[in-house]
Amino acid sequence: MEPRLGPKAAALHLGWPFLLLWVSSLSYSVSSPASPSPSPVSRVRTSYNLGKTFLGLDKCNACIGTSICKKFFKEEIRFDNGLALHLGPPPDDLPSYSANYSDDFKTWRPVEISRLVSKQQNKISDGRICASAAAPKTCSIERVLRKTGRFQKWLQAKRLTPDLVRGLSSPLLRCPSQRLLDRVVRRYAEVADAGSIFMDHFTDRDKLRLLYTLAVNTHPVLLQIFPGAEGWPLPKYLGSCGRFLVSTSTSPLQEFYGAPPDQAADLAYQLLGVLESLRSNDLNYFFYFTHVDADMFGIFNNGHLFIRDASALGVIDRQEGSQAASGAGDNKDIFSCLVSGCQTKLPSCDTIPEKQNLVLVCSQVLPLLLQAKFPSPVQEEIDAELTRCADGTRPDPEVLGAASRLKDILRPLRTCDPRFAYRYPDCKYDDKF
Repeated sequence: MEPRLGPKAAALHLGWPFLLLWVSSLSYSVSSPASPSPSPVSRVRTSYNLGKTFLGLDKCNACIGTSICKKFFKEEIRFDNGLALHLGPPPDDLPSYSANYSDDFKTWRPVEISRLVSKQQNKISDGRICASAAAPKTCSIERVLRKTGRFQKWLQAKRLTPDLVRGLSSPLLRCPSQRLLDRVVRRYAEVADAGSIFMDHFTDRDKLRLLYTLAVNTHPVLLQIFPGAEGWPLPKYLGSCGRFLVSTSTSPLQEFYGAPPDQAADLAYQLLGVLESLRSNDLNYFFYFTHVDADMFGIFNNGHLFIRDASALGVIDRQEGSQAASGAGDNKDIFSCLVSGCQTKLPSCDTIPEKQNLVLVCSQVLPLLLQAKFPSPVQEEIDAELTRCADGTRPDPEVLGAASRLKDILRPLRTCDPRFAYRYPDCKYDDKF
C-alpha cells in the first residue's frame, strides 16, 4: 500500500531523497520522475547509495548510525513518488513539512519533518565552529568539535553531570538537576541498550551527537525524556539527527484562530490544562516557557492539543533542587554559541515565577483564539479574565485564579461530538470529559 500524502506534502510534490539533500544543504536534479521499485532489496540499495552520497559528510550531524538514518535508507520515511525535474532545498522560510512513515511498508501514517535550526543559522554556526579553530571558511566540523575542551571532558565522563552542560544556551540546561540529566541519558533513544544512567555504552560519536543536540535544540531530547505515551503533552518522537526531527504530525494552533466557538473553547480549555500540567505533575518538575507563539502548540487530527515545539521550554526540578548555573559565563565555548550570541544571558531559575506560562499564553495566544467568539455577557467575562491572567504585575495567586475562572467559563461552552475524538464518546457518559 502506497502512502497517502496530506495537503501540505501533496502541494510540495517532493521525492523522498529530498530530505537527504536538505540535510546536507546541497541541491540535486533528476531528468525524469522516479518510480518505486517492486523489490525491497533494490529499494534499499538505491536509498543507501544516495544516502551515502549526501549523508556521508564530514559533519557531526551527518546522521550515520542513527535509527532515523536507517529508516531513510529503507524508505520507511518517504515523500511523494513523483520527483520534480529540478529538485533543490526547500524555501528558507519553511520550518517543517509533511511526509509519510511506516515500520512495515503496509501501514503509513503522516509525520512532520521539522528544522531544528534555520538554514541561515546553519551557515552561521558552521562559520563560528571553523573560526573557533582559526580554520578557513570551510573545515571539518566534527574534527574541530572533537578537539574542544568540553568534548574531551565528555569523553572521560561516565555520567552526565551539571558541569558538563554548564554554559550551554538551552533553557532546559539553565539549572539542571542530576535527576534530570540522568533521565536524559537513560532515555536517549539513539544509543543501543538505553536504560542506564551511565554513559559506558555511548560511543564517542554518540556522545558528540548528544552534546551537539543539547547545544543546538533540546526539543528532540524533551520528546524522548517526557514522552506523550506517559501522558506528557508532547508528540511522539520518531527520530532526529543534528538539525532535523521527525515526529507525529500536528496542525499549528494558529490555523484554528477562525474555528467555531465550541472548538475555540475546547482548544483554549485544553491549553490551560496543558499549562497546569507543566506547573503541577507527579514527577515534581516545573516546566516554563521563555517565550510563546501559536505555532508552538499543535492539534492532532483527533482534536487533542499538544506542545508542538518545546525548544523554548525550561525545566526546574522541585524535588531534588536544580543546580544553578553559577559560573556559567566561565564555561562559555563554541557549543554555547551555535544558535545564539556567545554573550546571551538567561535569567536565573530563581526568578522564574509560577505565573510565567499563563501570562505569556494569556497575552499572546488566547486573545487571538477567543476574540469575538461568544455572545454577551460571556465574551465580556472571558475578556476580563484574560486581562487579569495576562497581567504580569499581579501576584502569582491572582493570575492562577484568573486562569482557573477562565477554565470554568470555557468548560460548558465545549460540545460533545465526533469532532473531538480524543474525548468522544466518553463525554456523553462522564462529565469529566
